[in-house]
Amino acid sequence: MAPTPPRTGLRRITQTQWIVVAMVVGVLIGYLFPDRAGEAGWKATELQVLSNVFLRMIKSLIVPLLFATLVVGIAGHGDDMKRVGKLAFRSIVYFEIVTTIALAVGLLAVNIVKPGVGVNLASASTELGAELSKTKTTFSGVLEHTVPQSFAEAASKNEVLQIVFFAIIFAVALSQVQGQAKTFMLSFCESLSEVMFKFVGIVMKFAPIGIGAAIAVTVSKSGLGVLKNLGVLVLTLYGALIVFVLFVLVPIAIMFKVPIRRFWQATKEPWLIAFTTASSEAALPLALQNMEKLGVPRRIVSFVLPTGYSFNLDGSTLYLALASVFVAQAAGIDMPISAQILMMLTLMLTSKGVAAVPRASLVILSGALAQFGLPLQGVAVILGVDALMDMARTSINLVGNCLATVVMARWEGTFELSSADTPVADALAGTPLRVPAVRTPDA
Repeated sequence: MAPTPPRTGLRRITQTQWIVVAMVVGVLIGYLFPDRAGEAGWKATELQVLSNVFLRMIKSLIVPLLFATLVVGIAGHGDDMKRVGKLAFRSIVYFEIVTTIALAVGLLAVNIVKPGVGVNLASASTELGAELSKTKTTFSGVLEHTVPQSFAEAASKNEVLQIVFFAIIFAVALSQVQGQAKTFMLSFCESLSEVMFKFVGIVMKFAPIGIGAAIAVTVSKSGLGVLKNLGVLVLTLYGALIVFVLFVLVPIAIMFKVPIRRFWQATKEPWLIAFTTASSEAALPLALQNMEKLGVPRRIVSFVLPTGYSFNLDGSTLYLALASVFVAQAAGIDMPISAQILMMLTLMLTSKGVAAVPRASLVILSGALAQFGLPLQGVAVILGVDALMDMARTSINLVGNCLATVVMARWEGTFELSSADTPVADALAGTPLRVPAVRTPDA
């Protein structure tokens, strides 16, 4: 019998390659059918429905997936609750250190480049900034918002932090139950988790269409010249984020002996989804799945990743530092370093737990500007290029949180290297991590 010829054609194109192709097609469609072309004719903005359908499918699976994986991760391996508390403490400490560094990088970038100098705020409207600044965010408000008054309400609004809180309490309570009730509930959650991961696979097949539509709508509304108006601000943000990745995240990965090549292979597709949709929620299910495939235990992935979405927003924190001082520069206000640091401390507290708020960063920025007496016209100016900046900061949020899951697993001694790691990574990770940890094998 003659050997079967190798398969060729479209089947060899990977999911990531399809997404890249969809991005290119989306740019072309958005450029050829702009929204500003007048009333007559078809506009690329009409593809918004495809993007919305994709995002709605993603949001529909977040609550059951998070709930099931968290309950199984904690109650299924939660005979020792000290491990859960230790993981939570380490995660929060790590999050605060990294986000503080992100604030510092943003401050340095905006003070060195000075992108706000020469920008005219006179023609901008204060209405948007005034409206957003009405949404007051305080530390006590964030604490109160963390606790759901109704699980059904939290689930219907996709309040990730509230779902995490409820699932953790539920899992701790379940770990204290014995007998058939615990067996049944764990079996149900494990089954639900398996089904939802298959659900993710089905939804991801639609990703290229949804992402291509989102890019087409963005280009159609803003045009290819969207960078011209506030190009220095956008380039400063992108440059600062690159510096943050190279000089903060990569050294952290090396310090904790993370196999960088395998990590990027697992992260690049969720990163693409986060970048193109500017939605952390859109990338969360696939990130959960890929980090577990990478070798991070489910109990760590299901706790650290969604918690990081509220407390470890590296890209958004850096953006807030840069954007707030940018507005002061554009208004010709000389803010001393002491005032900038005070504003950064305020932003560090008020930015926690608001990832699910639409235009969350603009809401926080508007509140900070109002509190420190800076002109709200700056929000209207920034809005013109906020979509491009949102793509960058959201994708870095995703990468930072994926890295946090591996770091926590390495810290606890539950992440094992494989023969698939690159020689460089093997050299970096050849010795066990010298961090105090209780090494208990997962079930």
